[in-house]
Amino acid sequence: MELRDYLRILHKSWVLILLIALFVVAVASVYALTQTPKFNATSKVFVSTQSGGTTSELVQGSSFTVQRVKTYSDLVRTPIVLLPVISNLQLGVTSDALASRVTASAPLDTTIIDITVSDTDPVRAAATANSISASLTAVVEDIETPAQPNAVSPVKLTRAQEATVPSTPVSPNVPLTIILGAALGLALGVAAAVFRETLETRIRNERDVQQITAVPILGGIVFDPKASERPLIVHVDPRSPRAESFRTLRTNLQFLDVGRSDRSFVVTSSVQSEGKSTTGANLAIALADAGARVLLVDADLRRPKIADYMGIEGVVGLTDVLIGRAALRDVLQPWGTGHLFVLPAGHVPPNPSELLGSTRMGLLIAELNSMFDVVLFDTPPLLPVTDAAILAKNVGGVILVVAAGRTHKNQLVGAISALDNVGASISGLVLTMLPAKGPDAYGYGSYGYGYGYGYGAGYGAEPGDVNPAGAETTAGPSSPDSARTSVTRRTKLRE
Repeated sequence: MELRDYLRILHKSWVLILLIALFVVAVASVYALTQTPKFNATSKVFVSTQSGGTTSELVQGSSFTVQRVKTYSDLVRTPIVLLPVISNLQLGVTSDALASRVTASAPLDTTIIDITVSDTDPVRAAATANSISASLTAVVEDIETPAQPNAVSPVKLTRAQEATVPSTPVSPNVPLTIILGAALGLALGVAAAVFRETLETRIRNERDVQQITAVPILGGIVFDPKASERPLIVHVDPRSPRAESFRTLRTNLQFLDVGRSDRSFVVTSSVQSEGKSTTGANLAIALADAGARVLLVDADLRRPKIADYMGIEGVVGLTDVLIGRAALRDVLQPWGTGHLFVLPAGHVPPNPSELLGSTRMGLLIAELNSMFDVVLFDTPPLLPVTDAAILAKNVGGVILVVAAGRTHKNQLVGAISALDNVGASISGLVLTMLPAKGPDAYGYGSYGYGYGYGYGAGYGAEPGDVNPAGAETTAGPSSPDSARTSVTRRTKLRE
């Protein structure tokens, strides 16, 4: 990962990081506040040797004393020193238990031994430290005294500082514990955020798509929880930022497959509920508003939705034309006041894949290309069934819809592979259901800026979407003359 990836993770997961940090701080605070305070008391013992008055004897005595100090420091925590202390103070503990609360140290190049005792009772801590220093003095004198009559120990230990009763506990240190807890919590939060991002299998943003495929991204549309109430946002609210996103998509569509004479596209997705049908419907309206002659074909012969979205009669349509039950001119339905026509799916057949891959369908595609500037085919998802892949091979271009936060990376890879296996060309991708704000919002991240307004989606979840109220339709099929008077030369799509 690069630095900007970590910054994006921090921006995206700052709530998680903050919650983990606050939790660890709370645990550390409770731990610190519930601990029994401990007090330290320290006594100091000075070690000296009896030596002659000459310089040589003084140097030898000093060197001997420094060497002995380390040995005497080790004696402090031995039973021979601690057992008399336990007996005198009636501590009621073992020598090992008392030794765990005692530390002895000697500053470098000194003859002073620091004896520190830690206890929950400050008075007992001071008394124990003083008693240990006295016991150590007695033990050293006994050990160092030669076994001769009237012999005197050459080493003398003197209490240089008596331990006083401490007034402030040394632990717990509540402020320090909270600071350490905050640091640990932040570290755990960042680790959890990075770990979650590493294990993330869903496509969240434009960068995730770019890591999978080099197919261009045509546009991004944010998630709208009210999309089911007004799926045709370009028609219902043409001045909204969401509608503008489809016009941006329309503009980008002009630069696709510039070498291909037929401007027909299959609009599909990896799995269901990614917003492909409403994306195709809104894009068709935007293209017609620009003056192009557009046909929207409901080629989803399993779960057709276009008729419901557009508010038209869908009983007779594509399947009837393919089996010869109806003529094309009789089932094309004009929509709105522009140059948009809709071909509904018609009856749901028992063999959708065979119909879409038939010779009759190939001839129909060629006929539709000659009649309209742009033809959009709404098809089923790629992974559950093969309908979209079969049709895409004959149509020539695919607009693949990818829902952020819903489509898994392996699903997108599978959809692209399904199209590659049949030799279909993917013209571009459309990211849908993107968050309106945050690091995953669509904004052409390679340039580092957006358009200054949110993108809108014409969908939420496709199943159950209702027909928009007040959808303007024109009743009745198009006349034969209107079907035949299509433009003879291609008009360039314009904004």
